[in-house]
Amino acid sequence: MESTDQSPEEVYSVWALPPAPVRDRFRRIMEGLRAAHGGPAFEPHATVVGDFRSRRSAAIEVLPAAAAGVQPYTARVTGVARGSFFYQCVYLLLEATPEVVAASDHCCGHFGYKRKTPYMPHVSLLYGDLTDEKEEARKKVDELNKDICGLEFEISELALYRTDTADKSLESWELVEVAVLKRSDWFPLYGDSAVSQV
Repeated sequence: MESTDQSPEEVYSVWALPPAPVRDRFRRIMEGLRAAHGGPAFEPHATVVGDFRSRRSAAIEVLPAAAAGVQPYTARVTGVARGSFFYQCVYLLLEATPEVVAASDHCCGHFGYKRKTPYMPHVSLLYGDLTDEKEEARKKVDELNKDICGLEFEISELALYRTDTADKSLESWELVEVAVLKRSDWFPLYGDSAVSQV
């Protein structure tokens, strides 16, 4: 099938969206961090497929096909960490369980995304170029929500976002499409090889 979409390629990513009550909880922490340290506002999410270039129509077409091969899965917060660059300033680490990693691997395959580093599932809380303040910001997460570690929640939605990483204001970032993950009794994530594991 030949595409008639002549729109320019843009940068997209695929996010796992926490359920609404958990998103609200994360938002409150994020607002507290931004009040103390600045930084742009963004939706709470765990990146499933990192930034890739695509035409909009092609990315929209791939999302439901990718989502069809992933069942709802559980994410668990294991700690609060600070990173070394803008988009990983302060974040919640998620346990890299086989189903969390498999969901990302499956979706990356559909979008033709090749990781440069091993997958580290996480939910960013603050974007910024902090230096000495990073540890202070990390500790503030405990002040804002002491029992965040150990929190478990179900991922049942994947979202396609336009995310131009050159735009650190995030003003151009945009929700494009959401796909709902569905449960299935028989679910061969890796083709026939999964049958032997049942």
